[in-house]
Amino acid sequence: MTPQHHLPADIERTSFHIITEELEMMGLTPPPEHEAVVKRVIHTTADFDYARNLHFTPRAVEQAVKALHAGAVIVTDTNMALAGITKPGLEKLGGTACCYMADPEVAAAAKEAGTTRAVAAMKKAAQEHPGAILAVGNAPTALLTIAEQIESGLRPALVIGVPVGFVNVVESKERLFAVCEKHGVPAIVAMGRKGGSNVAAAICNALIYSAAEMLDPSARGWE
Repeated sequence: MTPQHHLPADIERTSFHIITEELEMMGLTPPPEHEAVVKRVIHTTADFDYARNLHFTPRAVEQAVKALHAGAVIVTDTNMALAGITKPGLEKLGGTACCYMADPEVAAAAKEAGTTRAVAAMKKAAQEHPGAILAVGNAPTALLTIAEQIESGLRPALVIGVPVGFVNVVESKERLFAVCEKHGVPAIVAMGRKGGSNVAAAICNALIYSAAEMLDPSARGWE
């Protein structure tokens, strides 16, 4: 086997060309406003099911990009998702990203309340960064907490709900999306069981690249 390409930029461009062609063949070409997110997630996972199961509230991508231009904070529910978010893109936009899962105060609050760290972390995020982009790729309890907070008046810039698993995952996503629709909160949710921290990071990166005009790898300094 002789590799077709060696440079990262060429590999990415060819990958996205293949993704575009296969989506067209399957009749699943996403609308232009969702294209960057859907294709970035497929590029990350090699799973074309995301063309069907990624659901967007109206203007979710547009509003997320606007928030990133204003320097919005991204709060993740795992350090893995945090590690996967592009830092140069965020710096270009004047934004930051954080995760409270390893915060000693969060651990203590979770223990005292008899709940999960994810719940305590999202409560802290609501207090510290009420207008943040909340990216959840692991914990259904985090989504349920966000839904409760929204019903109590919280208005995040965007909620990314893509936990993976079998227990409370489907139900938490459906509830979160319904609550976001009801209260006009932008949301991107992967319905069903699929998702994960890598998917949460991929969605964040698609939005950051869109906002920072870095969708082409050459804009990121790649050859």
